[in-house]
Amino acid sequence: YLNARSTLRALVELKVIPVINENDTVVTDEIRFGDNDTLAALVANLVEADLLVILTDRDGMFDADPRNNPDANLIYEARADDPALDAVAGGTGGALGRGGMQTKLRAARLAARSGAHTIIVGGRIERVLDRLKAGERIGTLLSPERGMLAARKHWLAGHLQTRGTLVLDAGAVTALSQGNKSLLPVGVKLVQGSFRRGEMVVCVAPDGREIARGLANYSALEAQKIIGQSSEAIVGLLGYMAEPELVHRDNLILV
Repeated sequence: YLNARSTLRALVELKVIPVINENDTVVTDEIRFGDNDTLAALVANLVEADLLVILTDRDGMFDADPRNNPDANLIYEARADDPALDAVAGGTGGALGRGGMQTKLRAARLAARSGAHTIIVGGRIERVLDRLKAGERIGTLLSPERGMLAARKHWLAGHLQTRGTLVLDAGAVTALSQGNKSLLPVGVKLVQGSFRRGEMVVCVAPDGREIARGLANYSALEAQKIIGQSSEAIVGLLGYMAEPELVHRDNLILV
């Protein structure tokens, strides 16, 4: 997760547009996501996108099937978690994809978990992306229940399985609980457990109280080598530096 996230965000910062495809020649059955709609929502989560745009062969979501109901009306706005949308999404795929409107709704709900909005809109509409960027009201806008930061913290809180524990010093406890700071290696006294980069770890105070939990930027073996040291010393100790923080504040939630 963290490797993919870092790669995509670096590409975007370099003004490179990554092209990611589900039915690629290098994809095996073991790592298939099922459709590009789901994959797009996962990527939106990775890069913390504000908006996911899903282009389809319809102008958006309708309150009835427009292919056999001439009185069907376009749904301009709705909450992504609205259960009424399931009834109108149906289950059949369109001419240009195998996912159908149901998978697009599911993707919108997945994107909403990280606070992203989703627009489902017709890919044949002239200059559709330019018009969306200009604020024109086309397609169906599905909004998340929570704001981006709150949604991301909620997503992190849903990680019930932790792989290790970081014992902090008093200064790090204060920085995390009061200063909204990232966890630096210098503030960690002890590493417990076996975890890999990107896995969830628990951060505890010297007296054993749980302070926070988050995604580790380094494995347990790497963390043991850099704890108590400044971030500038990471390269000399490991030979490289993935991140200056042991746990970045964006990937950390207080408990």
